[in-house]
Amino acid sequence: MYTGELDNTPVGDLLLAASDKGLVAVEWKNAHNEFDNYLQRFSHSVTSNRSITNRFAEELSEYFSRKRRRFTFPIDWSYMREFQRRVLLITYRIPYGQTRTYGEIAKQLGNEHFSRAVGRAQAVNPMPLVIPCHRVIGRDGGLHGYGGGQGLQTKEWLLKMEGALLT
Repeated sequence: MYTGELDNTPVGDLLLAASDKGLVAVEWKNAHNEFDNYLQRFSHSVTSNRSITNRFAEELSEYFSRKRRRFTFPIDWSYMREFQRRVLLITYRIPYGQTRTYGEIAKQLGNEHFSRAVGRAQAVNPMPLVIPCHRVIGRDGGLHGYGGGQGLQTKEWLLKMEGALLT
């Protein structure tokens, strides 16, 4: 497992983790303990290596400067549990500038009553921004739950940047 950083983004400084297969985690630097705890779940040694994580950092920088709407780097989905992976794969496919409700994702999973389970899977998304859980909203159109950066303020900023919310 390799780690790196992306500093001075509009939503704060970020920590990145990658395996040989792709990106594994993105976390805000102010949540460094949570990031370390997440990485300790795996039985791999963790090495700081910006040359490995630079590709991910570059594409994230392009996203923040509105030059990129879709990430092309590989994601290592193997560190997720099956249900979470299914939820986050659907979330990953939500286009830039669009939103989906928790219920819409639940329906795609085959059970409209899974909305809360979808919310729980979003809450532990290891790659916010890349797997755009900020694009998931309540059925009332409201912004509910976001653990990254400054919480709902960050979610609102990201959706406005993408043109999914009017200012």
